Amino acid sequence: MKIVIDARFTRTDHHDGISRYGSSLIAATSRIADVTMLISDKRQLALLPDVPYVMANSPLSPLELFVARKVNPLGADVVVSPMQTMGTWGRNYGLILTLHDLIYYEHPAPPGFLPGPVRLLWRLYHKAYWPQRLLLNRADVVATISRTTESLIAKYRLTRRPVRIVGNAPQPAQQPRDPAAGAERSLLYMGSFMPYKNVETMIRGMAGLPDFTLHLLSRITPERRAELEPMVPPGAKVQFHNGVTDAEYAELLLRSTALISLSRAEGYGLPLVEAMSLGTPVIASDIPIFREVGADAVTYVDPESPASFSAAVRELGDEQLWQARSRRSVERAADFNWDESARQLLAAAEEVVALRRRTRSQAA
Repeated sequence: MKIVIDARFTRTDHHDGISRYGSSLIAATSRIADVTMLISDKRQLALLPDVPYVMANSPLSPLELFVARKVNPLGADVVVSPMQTMGTWGRNYGLILTLHDLIYYEHPAPPGFLPGPVRLLWRLYHKAYWPQRLLLNRADVVATISRTTESLIAKYRLTRRPVRIVGNAPQPAQQPRDPAAGAERSLLYMGSFMPYKNVETMIRGMAGLPDFTLHLLSRITPERRAELEPMVPPGAKVQFHNGVTDAEYAELLLRSTALISLSRAEGYGLPLVEAMSLGTPVIASDIPIFREVGADAVTYVDPESPASFSAAVRELGDEQLWQARSRRSVERAADFNWDESARQLLAAAEEVVALRRRTRSQAA
């Protein structure tokens, strides 16, 4: 089976969630199927595996409406997009579109890196569900990364197409930490600073944790940093890193007491699994997707309560509890891996081929 995977949402300097998901899925699937990537900028190759590729327009270009003209000659049995916005006009191949989450219906502020006109369309798009239905019903199969999102797709009747799980996973981890070695009094946050990420609660919660340092690892705009810095309580230790390398991130995880995520909504929660895979306990907001991902390995707190967050950190000061959480984290993270995701994708692609064959047979 020949599969084309759309890699045009890959970043050119550092991965975001969609970029890393697509790149990792390409790498794993290429080990069990004939895979070609679709890219729009050769700089994307620096963050992609060594897999054959074809150039096409940017997915944000008006030419996206006609991208099938570029893809049809490739002879793909199935094309897979890690987003739901791929153009489909005139396609003659099977198609899997991906919907990661429904966050932006509740929190409609668009990512800042998008062009102004796209941000406007983004907000309008998330005012109602019918545009999402139009996009998803163009596919043969819809993929998503969690049971939580799968249930929301069903709740809002977003598609008539079959919905299949193609899970997210962490990068292959180095050796987990030795729980007996303990941890530094440091806390990590890895994620964007968009309002729904709720970084404010963890910053305010540091008022009750004078012996701990909160490390905010991700890149941040000067404007957003200027909003957050005045919230740091007197005497609290909060460090803005403005970006770290993968190696630095792993090294910090291997030393820290816990990774923190108090987001009000998520599509998956990859930082949780990345931390758990190294034996770093996680404190997270009590929302359905984090319960799905973390199971009983994670400490859950009210995302609106700085005091609840502070209490959970102090609870991990119990050495025996911390070690038990560290060991259970490694066990839970082992349930997520890219080889399984690739098998899920291949099964969905085979379903697409069977569906299209059946449709052609009925038409004949």
